[in-house]
Amino acid sequence: MENLTESVNNLREKYRDIFKMSVAEIQKRVDELKPEGVSDIFGEYPAGSVGEFWQKSVLKMLDEDICREIYRKWNEILAYRKEFSCAGCGTCCRLACSEFSPEQLKLKAEHSDRFAEQFLSIFVPYNTKEEVKKIYPEYIKMLDDNKEQKVYFYHCIKLTESNRCSDYENRPQICRDFPDNPLALLPKTCGYYNWKQQVEPVALMLHSMLEIVDYYREHIRCRF
Repeated sequence: MENLTESVNNLREKYRDIFKMSVAEIQKRVDELKPEGVSDIFGEYPAGSVGEFWQKSVLKMLDEDICREIYRKWNEILAYRKEFSCAGCGTCCRLACSEFSPEQLKLKAEHSDRFAEQFLSIFVPYNTKEEVKKIYPEYIKMLDDNKEQKVYFYHCIKLTESNRCSDYENRPQICRDFPDNPLALLPKTCGYYNWKQQVEPVALMLHSMLEIVDYYREHIRCRF
């Protein structure tokens, strides 16, 4: 049976393959717009030249065609999530992870970061890593195996012994929306696990395309 570390490594392999396909697809779209006499989309061209016109055409295509399609498909993924529901396993409440420390989250909340405000309204940090291992040992092993960057672990103060929210009707939006990313790690006990499995290939493709679009935006030298 595949463990969590193997699952993460396999996901990375899938992403690399999908990323290569996305690179080729976007490159094809870029080349279709290429005029005679130019070859490097990232080159520096004089104002009013065919090279600059090509770059502007590519940026417009990325924004108006590819990004709109990414947005449309991502909304379809989130809409499909509504076909699933929480199974009450309590894992997301007992083990919330963040790249930010409690102090960093507090600072963000003080600067009106809505997510940080909501997060700190219900989540408190664990005192030790050993406490976290009792909740989801496979996840901690995966982090250790992959030498991931520092992660901070939190738990909800409103979760009851029976894995129920003691203030369900007033739960914050971050709880109502979870999980909002099918690329997040979810345990098989999660009611949204099958949603994640079904939409993951498309989500990987959309993520790769967005990453490539950002690269083009950053490195094409002309600007509107």
